[in-house]
Amino acid sequence: MWRFISRKALINTPFLGSLIRIYGKTVIGSGTIIDNTVILGYPTRRSLVKILEEGARPQDLDHAFDEVSGGCIIGEGCIIRSGCIIYERVKIGNGVQLGHNVLVREETEIGDDSSIGSYTIIEGETRIGSRVNIQSNVFIPRRTVIEDDVFLGPGVVITNDKYPPSGKIVTTRICKGAIIAANAIIIAGVKVGPNSFVAAGSLVTKDVPEGVAVKGSPAKPFGEMDVFLRKREEYLKSN
Repeated sequence: MWRFISRKALINTPFLGSLIRIYGKTVIGSGTIIDNTVILGYPTRRSLVKILEEGARPQDLDHAFDEVSGGCIIGEGCIIRSGCIIYERVKIGNGVQLGHNVLVREETEIGDDSSIGSYTIIEGETRIGSRVNIQSNVFIPRRTVIEDDVFLGPGVVITNDKYPPSGKIVTTRICKGAIIAANAIIIAGVKVGPNSFVAAGSLVTKDVPEGVAVKGSPAKPFGEMDVFLRKREEYLKSN
């Protein structure tokens, strides 16, 4: 089929591309664009195992996926670009933009007016606030919490297992207004404080206090956030 749309889905937008798959009780808000080859409501592993146990026929795979999927919720005025896969039980707010080939796993919530760059992976049970700017090729593991107004530069990696593969998952928290520059690595369980700054390429192994700028491997404080903001303002005013 060139397109599969569940009869259980509630779709309030005409902007639907070709080769899309919409499973389960998915809800799509008005004015949202669903680009080509997007999959919404993709079943979790547990749901796929159920399909195998029930002996679904390969030619009926879309209907089998639709039967087990709980669907997802996409808000109003969103842009979901080609190649994105959004699992079941994901909730995306209004005005959210996803780049190409973004993966969002189950039980994740993304707040209003956030932007997720191409090829970013967001694993399950993650909470992302409003007005969050996540650049391309970012990895966000299960149970991460990212608060409002956070910026994650391209290639940022967040981890959730201190002694991999221990199987003991811990929450890593990026607090409101924090800025994490390109290719920084945040070790499992770390809290990056509100309005703090992590320089590009840093390895963050300990909590970052509120309003502090850190850099290096391991990352260490080198100033206050207001110094960084002042330098940025000077840079913007320069020729």
